[in-house]
Amino acid sequence: MHFEILVEDQSGKKALDILVPEIIGDEHTFKVIAYRGIGRIPQKMNSGVDASKRILLDNLPRLLKGYGNSWQNFPSVVFVVCDLDDKCLKAFRQELFNILDACITKPETRFCVAIEEGEAWFLGDIPAVKAAYPRAKDAVLNAYVNDSICGTWERLADAIYNGGSTALSAKGWQAVGAEKSKWAEKISLHMDVTNNSSPSFAYFRQKLLELAGVTA
Repeated sequence: MHFEILVEDQSGKKALDILVPEIIGDEHTFKVIAYRGIGRIPQKMNSGVDASKRILLDNLPRLLKGYGNSWQNFPSVVFVVCDLDDKCLKAFRQELFNILDACITKPETRFCVAIEEGEAWFLGDIPAVKAAYPRAKDAVLNAYVNDSICGTWERLADAIYNGGSTALSAKGWQAVGAEKSKWAEKISLHMDVTNNSSPSFAYFRQKLLELAGVTA
């Protein structure tokens, strides 16, 4: 099986490049493709978009149609991995399935939504956070409720970044993105993919295992 995994930013790619082979083993192939933001689902599925901007949801109708047309006889699956942010999960998933349903030839597809943000998957493995950042603040980490809507990246920043989320935010979004990529790489190297308290990570892992034919 080949897994094509679409993510909304570089931090997601850095994490999944490390974590996916830990889950599916070496009998399968995979490619993680990073976009430059999540964007929004077009109101008109056939509306033109600027593909060069590489915004995930804006391009998703075109991408899924392309996979469906080109992968008809190829054992493969598309994973769309993105953050929920402040959206309603049920409504958002329905919007994603509407895109898939609009494809004449549907590619095998799974939608995996990190709740609230990708950092929830790191906070689901506090020992990994502590291994990567030994001086992380225990009080902040232990107060976190898995997959809660609480400002997840800010919570992680408050635990591990000097000055917390306030100091990091003051440097601007480019600095925030760069720091998130560092967290993704450092923490993922220590994560135990079989033991994570984030329900949305567990869902992602289970879907990978099912398609890889691996017994959990």
